[in-house]
Amino acid sequence: MRTELDELIGYELTDPRVGSATVTEVLISPDFRHALIRLACTGTPQEQEDTIAGVNHAKQFLKHQLTERLNVFRMPELHFEAALPATLAARAPQILKRIKRGRPKA
Repeated sequence: MRTELDELIGYELTDPRVGSATVTEVLISPDFRHALIRLACTGTPQEQEDTIAGVNHAKQFLKHQLTERLNVFRMPELHFEAALPATLAARAPQILKRIKRGRPKA
């Protein structure tokens, strides 16, 4: 399901709000009624929020396309969220740099 979603979001969505997004994780509930999809979005915090809003707007299209492509008994409701909150995503390069500097060299 992850690769199909990546293809759908990357190549078939025409919403201008949807920027570059990659599916990082798909969590499906035990009863197969809900699927939480985490997206790694690039850009400013506002662009990331716009990407999530655009993907949420296309939720029914994505669900319909996945139903056609996958052989499943029940297609879960799709719920999208950012893999990292926008504030943390903006600080991630700085945090990684600090971690790298703090490591002793082998």
